[in-house]
Amino acid sequence: MKEPRGPAESTSRPISRRALLQSASAVAVAGMVGSRSLASDRPVDKSKAFPDKFLWGCATAGHQVEGNNTNSDLWLIEHLPESIFKEPSGDACDHYHLYPQDISMVADLGFNTYRFSLEWARIEPEEGFFSRAELEHYRRMLAACHEHHLTPLLTYSHFSMPRWFAFKGGWENPVAPDLYARFCEKATRHLGDLVGYASTFNEPDVPQLLEWINLPGMGADLTEMFRTGLGKVRKQLNAPEFANFFLGDGKKIRDGVLAAHHKGRTAMKSVRSDMPVGFNLAMSDDQPAPEDSHLAEKRAYVYGPWLEAAKQCDYMGVQVYSRSIVGKKDLPPPKGAETTQVGWEFYPECVEHVVRYASKETGVPIMVTENGIATNDDTRRVEYYQRALAGLKRAIDDGVDVRGYVTWSLMDNFEWMSGFEPKFGIVAVDLATQRRTIKPSGAMLGNIARRNSL
Repeated sequence: MKEPRGPAESTSRPISRRALLQSASAVAVAGMVGSRSLASDRPVDKSKAFPDKFLWGCATAGHQVEGNNTNSDLWLIEHLPESIFKEPSGDACDHYHLYPQDISMVADLGFNTYRFSLEWARIEPEEGFFSRAELEHYRRMLAACHEHHLTPLLTYSHFSMPRWFAFKGGWENPVAPDLYARFCEKATRHLGDLVGYASTFNEPDVPQLLEWINLPGMGADLTEMFRTGLGKVRKQLNAPEFANFFLGDGKKIRDGVLAAHHKGRTAMKSVRSDMPVGFNLAMSDDQPAPEDSHLAEKRAYVYGPWLEAAKQCDYMGVQVYSRSIVGKKDLPPPKGAETTQVGWEFYPECVEHVVRYASKETGVPIMVTENGIATNDDTRRVEYYQRALAGLKRAIDDGVDVRGYVTWSLMDNFEWMSGFEPKFGIVAVDLATQRRTIKPSGAMLGNIARRNSL
């Protein structure tokens, strides 16, 4: 299928730029063909093989990679004089225009799955107006996945939202679930036939998780930091009702998002009843502190309502990066422990432990929809993947129903309040030129995906 001419190919931009970018990726992949072929041609050790049709993929999120998401709440907050963001997202990775080469790169590396998200703010930039042009853009992305034999995992809401929605109180507004369900119905009607798996929300438990986590240099109470940030945002915007996924009343946000999940799922199924629908939960490998542990309390408060909701879903995505030693709150990483760029402990065994727990609690198929580390040392990323996947294989061998593994992330990208500093990607991005460079970890993980075996 010939890709329709898009904005990246307009005559206002030198045509050689796109060709250069495409050839850069081709050269990077070609440089690894020898090692990849050797890896692919080796006889597969059945004891190391994953189940047939196992999904291997990479993940991105619209606001973090597309660039210029100007109608979203987060773009607005990023550009306030007293912003809680380290820097604005700007062009990000320009994935909005460069998705054809990026999706091709995912397939060339050996993966069979691509997880990405819709930007509600693009599709419904003003309340009640749905842009057919933007829906067609996402349809082209889905079509590109199919062209390259990639199963699309589509997230309908990955934190960001339209400005008009945030000014109406965001998820605290009693009508928010109905507004979201309307969006889900419209999007599914236009895109649903091309979707492999659908997710209503990315990490809907984050507001509750923030009440427990403790990161070095950020203080013991992140919720207080966000509460103060909300006050500043509302004052600068002169908008007392403004609220979004990160800023607002945590309980009201959870109630609104939980109701929106149920209504959104129903709306999706009303259009395509056989479309697998779930959500992706932020989870930590919670382990009890030696004294005064509140682990059960944390699990009930942060995960409980969502684990219950998952029982009605076709699958649940788990997104896990490290472990937490749980006392009254999460304790800092143990003294002397290796930590990543974002302060999390280097602990790849978290994957095995969390998929076992999630499967036991929900009884539905599990998919690892995010896992990885933020580091400039790619050798540590390679070891992390090797240990994480060895643990995941142990869980599968013990009968845990895991359908796929998707790494965060495809590219180094915009990491919310931390800006572009944390490097999670298996592909580096030069933000000045938008040139992609595949890292050794990307070749290694792609080889595992291609063989479907460790």
